[in-house]
Formats: sequence, structure tokens, C-alpha cells
Amino acid sequence: MTFLLLFSCMFLACAEDKKSAVVADGNITAPQDPKNLVETETKKGLINPEGKTIQERFNTPKNFTRIPLKKKDFGTYLRKLPLKPFNSKVKYYDGREKYNDNVYVSVVAMEIGTRDLQQCADAVMRLRGEYLFEQHRLQDIHFNFLSDGKPRYFTKYAKGDHSYKKFRRYMNYIFAYANTASLRKELTKVPNIQDMQVGDVFIQQGNPFGHAVIVVDVATNEAGEKIFMIAQSYMPAQETQILVNPKNETLSPWYKANDDTLHTPEWTFESSDLRRFKN
Repeated sequence: MTFLLLFSCMFLACAEDKKSAVVADGNITAPQDPKNLVETETKKGLINPEGKTIQERFNTPKNFTRIPLKKKDFGTYLRKLPLKPFNSKVKYYDGREKYNDNVYVSVVAMEIGTRDLQQCADAVMRLRGEYLFEQHRLQDIHFNFLSDGKPRYFTKYAKGDHSYKKFRRYMNYIFAYANTASLRKELTKVPNIQDMQVGDVFIQQGNPFGHAVIVVDVATNEAGEKIFMIAQSYMPAQETQILVNPKNETLSPWYKANDDTLHTPEWTFESSDLRRFKN
């Protein structure tokens, strides 16, 4: 019992150290009133509170236009993700609300179940799986297990039952045995951030913690500059949220695509962390 208590204390201390390091690293800006943040972004013309999808709710900054996508592209699916009513709070898997301390500007309208499963990498896999399921590409729905690095296919798991209910059970099965480490190995590295596409993923495998965010939109201007928008889930399991840009209030919720360190509200990534699904 003493050993278990000591181990639990060490683990919690590690988690607290990680949290402290993130704050000290400058990832999280001083707390702001979320209502003030929203009013600022609305006045900039970047937000349409009545919009019901990512593409409808978020406008591009002046002189920027969204990169063209085909109807069946993963990026098109992400742009059309339904959003909860404006100013909605993110909910954890147990129904509690996540206080918006300058972290997110909108919430994806997608149930996450009642178990602590759909965290960061899981939310990325969920979106990819939902897209493939919607496109009836059932044979392409597969994700690797951390234990052996081998893929688990939905069609094999389903055993002929290709219902949405079976698909959700499959995704929970994946969430339990895959994480940032397995997903990062499964994805292809994007060598140049300027080649970023909608659907790409910034991902770090952790020891013990890692994190992943997904690019849900990309725009460009005549000079070839790119900007992008990102979404995440986090720990404990919570609804997927569109992140603010804590380092550039004028551009938020868009981020500049460059080789600088990417500071999100709750994590820091490098441009070398950018990855892409293979198919």
C-alpha cells in the first residue's frame, strides 16, 4: 500500500511538473475574459457567431482565401464540421464544463461518449475515422496499436456489421490501445510546413505525456503566405475544440505557417512535428 501511494504521488507530481513547465514556457497567456476575446475577434470580422460549421463561422483575414479542396477531400469534411452554438463551453466526458481560460473559440458538435477515452490523439483518429466512414471507405479505416505497431481494421472488427453503432465501438476499442506514440509512427512526416494541408497533424509522443492537434483549415494570400486553424481534445477526455492563437490576438484563431515554434494555448510544437495521413 505504501509503494502504491508513493507511486501515485510521483505520477501526480510529474503531471504537475509538466503543467508548470508549460506555463513557465510561455505557452499560456495571462487569463482573459473569454467574452472580451470573442468580442475582439468578432469586431475583426474573423468570426460569424451564427455560422454552424468551421467554414461558415470563421472568415479569413483580409487578402487571404481558403486553399481549394475537392468535394471528397478530408479537408472538406473538416471545414464542414458542425459546431455547437457560439459561446458553448467544452464538456468533459463526465459532463463537467471546461472553463474557457483563453483556450478555445468554438466547440465541435460531436458526442464523445461517457468514458475517459477520446483524448488528444484519439480525437484526431476519430475525425479521420468519421470521414472515412462517411465516404464509405470502410476498408481504409484502420489504426495501429501501440503494443505491436500493427493495424486493426474496422472491417475485420465489424464482422459484417457495418453500422455506425459498431463503428463507434470500434473507435473506443482503438482509443484504448493507441496513443500519440503509435499515431505519430503511423503518419508521414511533412518536411516543409509550407506544404501544409487541411487534415495534417502536429503531434509529439510523450514520456509520459504527448499531445496532438489537427489542422482544420488553411488559407493563403497572393504572396504565398499560409495561415491555418487547429483543433484539439485534451486530458481528461473532452469535446474537440477550435483553439485561439494566444500569441497573435490580431490573427486569432488563425496561425501563421512558418518555421517558428508553434505555441498553442496548452502545448508547444515545432514545425518538425507536422505529420500527414498516408491515404
